[in-house]
Amino acid sequence: MTTTVDCPTCGTKVEWIAANRFRPFCSERCKQIDLGAWAEEKYAIPAVNPPDEIDDDGKLPQ
Repeated sequence: MTTTVDCPTCGTKVEWIAANRFRPFCSERCKQIDLGAWAEEKYAIPAVNPPDEIDDDGKLPQ
């Protein structure tokens, strides 16, 4: 039995097989749309406890 997943971009049902080189996406277009969203920072991984202040050199104050 083949596993089927939803394309993260458009929701189309996609078979999870080696022949599908774009999995979990249904097409190269959907894959590129998702990549563009990451590049435009539409997705973010939240920090658990982000620091309140960072120095100009990118280091936390001590």
